Amino acid sequence: MLRRGLALGGGLLLVILIVLGVKGCLDARAHRALSDYARNVSEIATETEHTSKSFFGKLANPGNLSVTEFVTQVEAERGAMDGYASRVDGLSAPGDMGDAQSALELVYKLRSDAMDEIAEQMSTALGDVGAQKATAKIAKEMQTLMGSDVVYAEVVRPEIDGVLASNGIEGSDVPASVFVPEGTKWLDEATVAAALGSVSGASGPATPGVHGLGLISTSVNGTELVAESTTGVIGEGTPEVEVEVQNQGGSTENGISVSVTVNGGTTLQGTIETIGAGESETVSIPLTPAPKGEATLEVDVATVPGELVSENNKASYTVVFE
Repeated sequence: MLRRGLALGGGLLLVILIVLGVKGCLDARAHRALSDYARNVSEIATETEHTSKSFFGKLANPGNLSVTEFVTQVEAERGAMDGYASRVDGLSAPGDMGDAQSALELVYKLRSDAMDEIAEQMSTALGDVGAQKATAKIAKEMQTLMGSDVVYAEVVRPEIDGVLASNGIEGSDVPASVFVPEGTKWLDEATVAAALGSVSGASGPATPGVHGLGLISTSVNGTELVAESTTGVIGEGTPEVEVEVQNQGGSTENGISVSVTVNGGTTLQGTIETIGAGESETVSIPLTPAPKGEATLEVDVATVPGELVSENNKASYTVVFE
């Protein structure tokens, strides 16, 4: 009986040891999965911080970047953010990390969508036509990016660190992830406009006050044209279109682009360097090659930053070259 009791006790002890061993292995595997998940999130958060520093560092100081170079780099940062979002979607959330994973996916969807829209608007915001509207959209997406920071700080990070702590895992806490630096500075449209205006070749931010240009008159070789009617022009050699533009706003405007399109095809460009408030300037644009017979000339004065009404910047003329 004693031998049987000892054998039974030994067998029971062996079963207990096996159960404890299996449980230990399962716990170790679960802990490893949680730690791996936290490490993957940390890597993505750290890489996101690098993208943030690159993007906002460029906004704060574009240096000698041209408009094309600036837009190209923003496109690269957009691609990086799309890549982070894909990696987040591909994470496997172990144990109790389901809620944290759902919130993390929301964070990176917000960030990815915002950077997509910012990249889409950047060329327009750095140009002449539609710059103010595009800049406003970029500032709005900054709010989305800051919203993603709040979700990460208030939901994702505490949830992950809480699950790690409840499982007795130390040293695997995930880092903070703040994409929009310097508080609410970048939520201000004027701040964004000023930053984009410092990019080499950009049209620049609008100064306070009323802005607007008006197409006053158009002539060819001294003969004034009448919009939506036919005018005969006699001349030899290369005809020149003279376009008079008035600054109808309250601030000096610089680098005004004027274009003339011939018969809906060839577009010729001219630039007025500067026009003071209330003043008018004229730019001469040679028509090369010289049109023959009847031709339609479409004249377009590009808008300036802050200009809200552009209907009086365009006119169409029918000209008969004799």
